[in-house]
Amino acid sequence: MKKFIPLTVFAIAFGLVEAAVVVYTRWLYYPNGFAFPVSMPPLAFLKVELWRELATLAMLGAAGAMAGRGGWQKFGFFMWAFGVWDLFYYLWLNLFIGWPASLFDPDILFLVPVTWWGPVLSPCIVAVSMCAAALIIVRRGEAEQMPVLKPLDVIGVAIGACIILYTYMADAAIITAGGMPPPYRWGIFWIGELAGAAAFIKLLSRKPDGRSAAG
Repeated sequence: MKKFIPLTVFAIAFGLVEAAVVVYTRWLYYPNGFAFPVSMPPLAFLKVELWRELATLAMLGAAGAMAGRGGWQKFGFFMWAFGVWDLFYYLWLNLFIGWPASLFDPDILFLVPVTWWGPVLSPCIVAVSMCAAALIIVRRGEAEQMPVLKPLDVIGVAIGACIILYTYMADAAIITAGGMPPPYRWGIFWIGELAGAAAFIKLLSRKPDGRSAAG
């Protein structure tokens, strides 16, 4: 469990680096302030930004892999690093430039494979959920109490994740064209969040030998 300390320090520092890149970008392309509808930067810049985002995921994944022992722990530590990184990214942005002024301010979240958008609160909820799940996974993994993963577990969590991703990517064409997106699909988001949580809880309800905890 002591590995959480250096991993958290890494994630917080990495969040600062990420925030600094965004601060520079906004000073360069949005000198009058970042607000929707968004005028997208040149394609050459977006290509570099896409690779930077992929490198960010690779670094967070590598940090989780180095911290964990088995597959479950590696995945749990990755989720912890990702969640802390994302939360502190927004905290650093607020400290540096006073943005977001509200958790409901819309943001460009990601560019792979298309442009994602959503209110800041949405990825923060996902990040908190990932951190909570990571703590459970790592603790139970340390005690060798994580059950064997079954196909239905993966499908259940994947369905929840895909529903949330839909809310982020459904309006990609509108954002890319410089238009104003429709109101965020909070109802669909919560369906995805609850579906993923239900699949995870069902997974935890089984004993390591595959039996139900009630059995």
